[in-house]
Amino acid sequence: MKIAVFGTGEVGRRLASKLVELGHAVTLGSRTADNAAASEWARETGGAHGTFADAAADAELIVNATAGTASVAALTAAGAANLSGKVIIDVSNGLEFTSGGPKLVIPEAGSVAEELQRAFPEARVVKTLNTMNNKTMVDPSRVPGPHNVFLSGDDATAKADVAGLLRSFGWGSEQIIDLGDLSTARSTEPLVMLWINLSRTFGTENINLAVRHD
Repeated sequence: MKIAVFGTGEVGRRLASKLVELGHAVTLGSRTADNAAASEWARETGGAHGTFADAAADAELIVNATAGTASVAALTAAGAANLSGKVIIDVSNGLEFTSGGPKLVIPEAGSVAEELQRAFPEARVVKTLNTMNNKTMVDPSRVPGPHNVFLSGDDATAKADVAGLLRSFGWGSEQIIDLGDLSTARSTEPLVMLWINLSRTFGTENINLAVRHD
């Protein structure tokens, strides 16, 4: 599959590398075509890199791994026509880093995922993977025992496609919880703050949430 990954930070590069490993044709997108981190990633992995628009143009699926506070701008730069009809996996969190530590920014729409869907109504946004460390995203075995990953989205077919991609990362079907429509991302995006505090408390990034019910 041709996949565009937006964002050249650690999350974007980690996801893009895993997708290359799985045999997908991956283009890492950034604001400028000469982004140093993207160029280095491409040399190391054999993937491609370019602007957001370059990456999105031929992509069949797009992963948004940009900062949640900048995601609308990134997707706007990609061009609405390049997003139309495509699944956008949104793994972003609306974190703002201040002197007092990270602060969660909640968009007017209720979540970053809903903000993206509102801005690009012809795209099919699915929220997932934003409640854990990027290493766990692509290797759930890093966290011992049963634990979960969440899906939120308005398009059932898009969520099914994303669930299939998650399974290729190593997530079992029993670990994937479909929470419902995209408004449910309002409940998962704030979990990043809990994850940050738990990671600090226990001194490890290998932490995730497990759901128990009767």
